[in-house]
Amino acid sequence: MVRLVPAVVLAAAVALLAGWLQRHRPGAEPVVDRHHVPTAVDRADFARPDAEWLVVVFTSATCGTCAATWEVAGQLDSPSVAAQEVEVTAEPTLHERYGIDAVPTTVICDAAGGVVRSFLGPVTATHLWAAVAEARAPGSVRPGCGAGPDDPGPDAEALG
Repeated sequence: MVRLVPAVVLAAAVALLAGWLQRHRPGAEPVVDRHHVPTAVDRADFARPDAEWLVVVFTSATCGTCAATWEVAGQLDSPSVAAQEVEVTAEPTLHERYGIDAVPTTVICDAAGGVVRSFLGPVTATHLWAAVAEARAPGSVRPGCGAGPDDPGPDAEALG
């Protein structure tokens, strides 16, 4: 019995140390790939700077997802919403100016050029249209539609 207690204490200490080392070993941190999304734009760089809202989709001609994203965003073009595609080979200076390093990147901007919502990668019509509606009239979209930055909405499978 005298030998059993120290052995149990030692085993517990070794287990705790092993767990701590597993979580804190160098290189064990997850790799997070972050891409740049502008926080503001100069509305004069884009179509219809006088429009109340701007939806910009930064794309590449070689990106199939980009074409589908622009197809969704382009439908938002209206008197109060200017929608514009910025393709990298056609307008490389805008991609460079705004630090776009991943496509598609979609930004929703207010009249002053502030980015009120953004999407990296493909975005569904439901999520994009809800985000624009929420930007135009806060509180108008029910939670779960992906309208806010902390509200990713239903997953793609749920959209069916």
